[in-house]
Amino acid sequence: MATNIPPHNLGEVADALQYMIKNPECEIKDLIKYVKGPDFPTGGLIIADNQAILDAYTHGKGYFRIRAKWEKEDLGKGQYQIVVTEIPYQVIKSKLIEKIAQLLEDKKLPLLADVRDESAHDVRIVLEPKNRTVDANLLMEHLFKQTELEVRFAMNMNVLSSDGVPKVMSLKEVLREYLDHRHLVLIRKSKYRLDKIMARLEILSGYLVAYLNLDEVIRIIREEDDAKQALMKKFKLTENQTEAILNMKLRNLRKLEEEEIRAEFDELTEEKNGLEALLGDESLRMQKLSEEITLMKEKFGKKTVLGRRKSQFMDQPEDVEITTEVFVEKEPITVILSEKGWIRSMKGYIPLNEDFKFKEDDGLQCAIHAFTTDKIVLLDTTGKFFNINAHEIPSGRGFGQPVRLMAELGVNDNICAMFVFEKGAKYIIASDLGYGFIIDEGHIITQTRNGRKIFNLAEKETAAFCKKIVGDMVAVVGENRKLLVFPLEEIPTMARGHGVRLQKYQGNGKMTDIQTFKKEDGFQYNRSGGVANEKELLTWLGHRAQVGRLVPFGFPKSNKFFKE
Repeated sequence: MATNIPPHNLGEVADALQYMIKNPECEIKDLIKYVKGPDFPTGGLIIADNQAILDAYTHGKGYFRIRAKWEKEDLGKGQYQIVVTEIPYQVIKSKLIEKIAQLLEDKKLPLLADVRDESAHDVRIVLEPKNRTVDANLLMEHLFKQTELEVRFAMNMNVLSSDGVPKVMSLKEVLREYLDHRHLVLIRKSKYRLDKIMARLEILSGYLVAYLNLDEVIRIIREEDDAKQALMKKFKLTENQTEAILNMKLRNLRKLEEEEIRAEFDELTEEKNGLEALLGDESLRMQKLSEEITLMKEKFGKKTVLGRRKSQFMDQPEDVEITTEVFVEKEPITVILSEKGWIRSMKGYIPLNEDFKFKEDDGLQCAIHAFTTDKIVLLDTTGKFFNINAHEIPSGRGFGQPVRLMAELGVNDNICAMFVFEKGAKYIIASDLGYGFIIDEGHIITQTRNGRKIFNLAEKETAAFCKKIVGDMVAVVGENRKLLVFPLEEIPTMARGHGVRLQKYQGNGKMTDIQTFKKEDGFQYNRSGGVANEKELLTWLGHRAQVGRLVPFGFPKSNKFFKE
């Protein structure tokens, strides 16, 4: 009994068995030189390196990725089509095509135009790309992720051993169990044949006696009342020999020929001696097993039609990132978020200080420039990040839709920051009470509408800022109009937490803004309708968690570096 053991190439298994007979103490790494891996009857490509195969056969369980085999057919004039010639094991072709067709209908395969089945005796599934500019490899990688053109086969060599106990076995243990079984079968078969030969030799010995004393045998049969006992007593025959003679017709007795009897007797005696030698010598039995396995190899070897390996191996494919840029036309947009939490996009880059229209009692919270292929990152007041695709943001002349329809915000939670995701960027995140830390871009990405909690906030504390780091210095300002400048290196980088104090406030004081900048460039702020650039930092320079000094003359009354 076995569960979920994949089919294998019998020629490879035969080679491994013969190697194991000659080298009983061999290791699994030696055996996989012969057993390359599973060999599925439907072919396909197995994605697994030698280490993965070794691990699977060592532990008796593992996964194999099986991928459909395909080729690109040139149709001329830059046109092409993809033809799938082999599909993964246990995948039903009709259901596979139905799945692809359904995804096409649902517009989930934007790179594919059509699919059709041209199979006869062999598999031939034709895939037509959307246009000639579609990359064939990218199209297939998308199909591998979406359909059963690629599957994972879970191998579990849970085998019922010879002693009746089920266990997960390694490749060596399975082959050893097979050899032990064949060895046991050979012994039983040899003993059975030996018993038959011994019985036949007994009968032949009786026939020889009858032939040499034919007249006397006939007389006894005709004249004696108990012929059986008389024959046994006269010629010292066994009961079986006597029965055989008495059951033979007289005309057959006349036809007995000593040469034929002796020839059969000698032939069987020779076979008997061979079987007795075989049963008495394990090395001879192993040699006999090797000969039997050789016959299997001749029938199912790699050079035969039956033994040709169907499943081939391929290296681990490169991880192709299928981004929204592949499916969405890249266009510039302006994303607008209102104070009431309504979000919309407008085509093109509109000046961010534009007088945007909002519903009554609503106003601008944030506006950014982006592309339709971008991912927009939102931070709410509880310290949770959300991601939305820019092309999914409603556009038009209306007021958009509530951002809560795109992200699972709490009833009393609001968005405090919105920006375009940038690969490799780092951000500084801070609360209204002046605590914060640095976070890498990889920790702000989430795959669900529920978002990702990053900021562990205290009671009555809210997340307030998340800004991209552009230099090596930090400038922080509070409601008390105190400004503090200190090196960015004083802030730790964390994946999640409460962070450290950035600026100290008295009583219920709060942070109003934060800025990062290069030391040689200085920090900037609005002043008298323009932008002031403060490079002389000595007045405000200090260390993290200090109070700071009064803001420079002309600093905005809003206590923010730039008006919103």
